[in-house]
Parts: sequence; C-alpha cells; structure tokens
Amino acid sequence: MFSKILIANRGEIACRVAATAKRLGIQTVAVYSDADRTAKHVAVCDEAVYLGGSAPKDSYLKGDAIIAIAKETGAEAIHPGYGFLSENADFAQACQNAGLVFIGPSADAIRAMGGKSESKRLMEAAGVPLIPGYHGDNQDATFLRAQADSIGYPVLIKASAGGGGKGMRIVEQSHDFIDLLDSCRREAITSFGNDQVLIEKYALKPRHIEIQVFGDTHGNYVHLFERDCSVQRRHQKVLEEAPAPGVDAAMREAMGTAAIEAARAVDYVGAGTVEFIVEQRAGAMNFYFMEMNTRLQVEHPVSEAITGVDLVEWQLLVASGQPLPKKQDELAINGHAIEARICAENPDNNFLPATGTLFTYQKPDHSTFAFNKSGADVRIDDGVREGDVISPFYDSMIAKLIVHAPTRAQALAKLDRALAQTRIVGLPNNVAFLRHILNTDSFSKANLDTALIEREQDKLFNQHPISLSTLVVTAIAQQLASEAAMQKTNNDPFSKATGFRAYSDYSRSFSLIYDEQSYLARISNWHNADCADSKKGTKALSSFDLTIEKTNIDSNIDTQTISTGVSENPIYKGQVSYDSHDVHTHTLWLEGARISAQSWVNNETVYVFTDGGRDEITLIDIMAHVGEETAAVGSLKSPMPGQVVAFKVAVGDAVKKGEPLAVIEAMKIEHTITAPTDGVVAELLFVAGDLVADGDELLRIDSGSDSSDSQ
Repeated sequence: MFSKILIANRGEIACRVAATAKRLGIQTVAVYSDADRTAKHVAVCDEAVYLGGSAPKDSYLKGDAIIAIAKETGAEAIHPGYGFLSENADFAQACQNAGLVFIGPSADAIRAMGGKSESKRLMEAAGVPLIPGYHGDNQDATFLRAQADSIGYPVLIKASAGGGGKGMRIVEQSHDFIDLLDSCRREAITSFGNDQVLIEKYALKPRHIEIQVFGDTHGNYVHLFERDCSVQRRHQKVLEEAPAPGVDAAMREAMGTAAIEAARAVDYVGAGTVEFIVEQRAGAMNFYFMEMNTRLQVEHPVSEAITGVDLVEWQLLVASGQPLPKKQDELAINGHAIEARICAENPDNNFLPATGTLFTYQKPDHSTFAFNKSGADVRIDDGVREGDVISPFYDSMIAKLIVHAPTRAQALAKLDRALAQTRIVGLPNNVAFLRHILNTDSFSKANLDTALIEREQDKLFNQHPISLSTLVVTAIAQQLASEAAMQKTNNDPFSKATGFRAYSDYSRSFSLIYDEQSYLARISNWHNADCADSKKGTKALSSFDLTIEKTNIDSNIDTQTISTGVSENPIYKGQVSYDSHDVHTHTLWLEGARISAQSWVNNETVYVFTDGGRDEITLIDIMAHVGEETAAVGSLKSPMPGQVVAFKVAVGDAVKKGEPLAVIEAMKIEHTITAPTDGVVAELLFVAGDLVADGDELLRIDSGSDSSDSQ
C-alpha cells in the first residue's frame, strides 16, 4: 500500500479520497488554486501546495505542475478524482513516465474507452447494441449536420471526451444544428481541452442506467450492480439511486455481464462505469451502450451503500497491485440508496448557477461526512464549510446527500426528512426543488425517464405558497433582530423593543414582500403567557398580538405606498405565543398547533425554515429607496459572475425580443442572454474573454422610447 498520495482535484471528491486515505494511514497532499486557498480540501489533507490561478486551465488542468508537486512532496501515486484530468490519457501516461502510479486505468484503456467515438466503435465490433449515430473522425460542421439529417431529429451532439453533462446539446431542427455545434465545441474545449464530437439519435422516454465495474491487475473483474441516473437537468444528474427500480435479476445479469466484457476488452484496471440508455417500449426495457466513464463517478456513494464496499479503498488496493477483495458471488445488494446533489443554483430561473457566501450551512442530524464502514443511514459528502464562498470558477455542487434504508419507500421518506433538515442561507439552492421531485407521482412511483423534470414541471417550479407560520416567524425574527440591535447600542428602558412605554401600549409595524405580494405585520401588547408543554410542563412564554394583512405596492419603488390601516379581512388577527431557544430556533403555538421553525436575518432578507420547506421574505425599508433612479430602459445585465464567450450582435443591429445577444460562461456551463425587448443595439460594453460580475451591464439596447415612458 502507498504511504503518501497526491489528490489532483478539489472540493468534495478531494475530501472524500482524503477521508479513506486517512483511515488507511496514507498521507495526503492537496493542491489548490487562488480561489481555493482556504478551501476545506486544503485543510483536511496533511500537506497542501499552491498550484496556480483560479481558472481550471491555470491550476487543476496543469498536469506537468501537478506531477512536479507529487515528486517534490514524495507522493508515490496520484488520485485524479473525477473531472479535470481524471480521464486524460496523456496525464495518465505522464504519471507513469515520471515513476508515479496513476490511480485509475492505463492510458491505453482511457484512450480506448474514455473517448466516446472510439468506445462505440469497440462495442460495435464486439456486437454490443448501439443507438444509431455517427462516431467517426470527420468533424466538418456541414458533414456532421448531414449525418444528423440522415439520422433524424431530435439528435444529441456530445463531446467525445466529455462527461458530467458538459458538452452536450439536443438539436430539434436542422437549421439549429450549426449554432448548437459551435456552443458544444466551446464548452468541450473549456472543460476537456478537446472539441471532437459525436452525433447520436436522441431516444424518446429513455432511462439512464449504469453499471459500476472494477478490474485488477490479476485479471479479475466484478460489477457492483446498477444505478439509475435518469433524473437529470441540462444532461446533468440530479438524483441517483441503487438498485435501479424495475430492473429484474435477468436484466441485471445481462447488463452486468456486458459491462464486464466491455472492461475486459481493454484490460481495464480500477473503477469504471459503463453507461446504458434503456429504451422503454410496450412494457419491455432494451439497453444500448452509451459510453464508459474511466473514473470514479459522482454517484458512487449509492453503490457503496448497498454493497458495503468502500470504492476508494478498492481503488487504492488495486492501484498498489493487490487483487480485488471480493469475487462476484460475494457481492450482494442490501437495501436501497438514493443520492441528491445539492447545488448553488436557481431552479426557477432555468437552473442559473449562483455564487456567494454560505452564510449558514447546517446539515441533517445523524450525518457522517465521509465513507463510514459501519454503514450510516444518512451521509453527506461535501467540500465546503459554513462561511465558504461558492465561486464562479468551478461547478455549482455544494454537497451530496445520501440515504440508505431497507426499501425504496423508506429511503424516499428518509431523504425528504434529511433535506428538510438542511439549512443553507446566503445563495439560491435546489434543496426545495429536490423535495418537490421526491414528492411527484413520477418519482415516488418510479415512473422514471430523463424527461421526468420536464414532464412534472408544473409541480416542480415556482412552488411558492406562503404559510401563516412563515409570516409569523418572520415577525418574530424581525422583532428579535430589532431587540438585539437596540440592546447593543442602548440600555435606556425607553429604547427597548420589548414593550416598555410610559403612556401607551407597545405597537410596531413593518412591511415585507414574498413572491411579489406585499404584507403588513403589526405587533402589539407584548407580554408573557403560560403555555402547557407535554415535555416541559407549564412555562412562561413570550406572547404578542399580531395582525397580518395583504397590501399593495406600486411597481415603481420611488412612489410605492403601503396601507397603514387595518383591513376588514386580515390574513391573521390573534395572539401568538412562542419560545425562542436562541435567535434562530423557535417553537410556536399558533391556532392550536405546535410548530418548530428556524430563521436567519441576512441584510433585508429573512430566511424561514419549517418542515414544510424554506422561504425567503424581503423586508421593506421605503426610506432606503427614496431617490433611487430607475434602471435605464433596454439595459441588459449579466445574471451571474462569469466570462463573456461571445456577442451574437454588433452595434447597430436590430434585434427582436428573445433573440440571442450574448453568451456567458459560468461554472463551466454556457448561458445565452436574450433581448428583453425589441430595439437596436446601441453599445457593447465588454468584449469576448472579459470577466464580468453579477449585475454588470453587458450592452445597451435603444428600444425607441425615452426614459419617461418607463416611469
């Protein structure tokens, strides 16, 4: 076994590898970029060495520099994780040439199976069923479009060296092919340094089922059963589970045998994943080889959970020349596991990636933070800590939440509960969206295919019904924040927010907005009340009278007005009793119900968490906005930090609403910015290659109306 390894990656996979290495007594060396100088993976490794700039090409893709660091620190092997250099045959060969062990397959195997076109040719020669497509070397755009035309639309353009959902585009019509091909190639160059693509028929109602395989240097091969990864957005997996629902023993055996034969054909060594497209037709499921990923996969924890195997440990054993610890007949499926990818993104805005600080990051109860040989039923793999910054330079994943239970139904319930206990404040995230997926009929009843999100979109997006408890918790949080602020600055009893008044009752009003609806909350008669609690007996609680009503706000912030009178039909009018265990944790007694909640106040936003989900409430300070100028008509701002890839228009061009104007790359994904209105391009404020911040104005459009028209 190795005494020291270098981990040529970052984030949760670097932390994951380091955890197993530490358990086995192996020293670890981390590498880091400018953006990752204080990252978690730097802290958990025994040593850390600076690699380069924040962009991957300046750091984690610098193979020569990584090899030099490994040799300087005395590392005997390099673990590439996934992404970056993990499927780079030249890097694997360079490691070998430098006398280092690459913890993965040989360079020849990566070339044969890591390239999608070559692997399909190998499988075709071996008689493995393939979906119709073109996998050849001719990369002329006109030729490729002709191939797509002959295959029939829709088709899928895929980066031959790709993975992780990067470098993929669905083409619905021939006239869109060239633009989408160009976009796919740009993303492929950025992510993999190779812009070769293949074309294949886009199967309708497909499932994505993959087999985890393992080979060693002694000629032994096993598979660790299948995973279903059908729930995807932008061709990136959202939820993964093992075993795959609906796969019987015969299909499992056939897919597993095919996967092992694929690995055996190239003398594969280490962990790999053979991915299949499964066509569902007339109650039958037929599988077709799609690709082989010659590395560990993001979703490997679900395979670990159902088999009790630490796949990173197996990687280290095999790379050091030892045989596989188990044979095929010694492996069995135990229970059901599901993994949810928690990402910094806004599902309601086309999954736009988000950057910012993890102001609050609290994980579910009873979680473990690395592979646990005892088989913990809730596990979190992450590479961040509270207070860390999610930057625009890498992908948007915050953490992976994995649950394991005896049955799928129990695993679903456990995952939903664990997500409900996850607290993230400071940037948009998909936790609520994941819970919505779990509760759809399609997912709960295992009616799975890669279009599940689109099919269930009415139940997944813009789900913002506000509850009375959320409004009440917002009132409490605002009151507690005001108390804390006053107590810090003044001990004068006349200045306290707890209700002391010489000649009148305490009363306080404040306004808020939720999902474009404004509300007015009025607190009065602050006092204590006795409340019976079955666990604690009778205790004195804080109590106040609360009135909440809907109000109207003019769309122009400069002239907005809010009603100060009590409406005839308020949403709520009554007494609220509560116990705040601290400034964030509250127990409410509201309309006969006992409700547990948590809240955080960050600037003008209150974040409220209950078992029902997470809500964001904006507090209104009218005076803070008086005199602010309205944004200029036709200005177009970047919705995220990133890099300008290209402008699709020039100054003087006439554009229509919805027409593509610019392409921004953030977190290794391209985003197209479209015209908000008809008009003429008046000015381009950046050039291709420039870095832009969130909210930077990219260009100006003259819509033909003066500023007075917008007031």
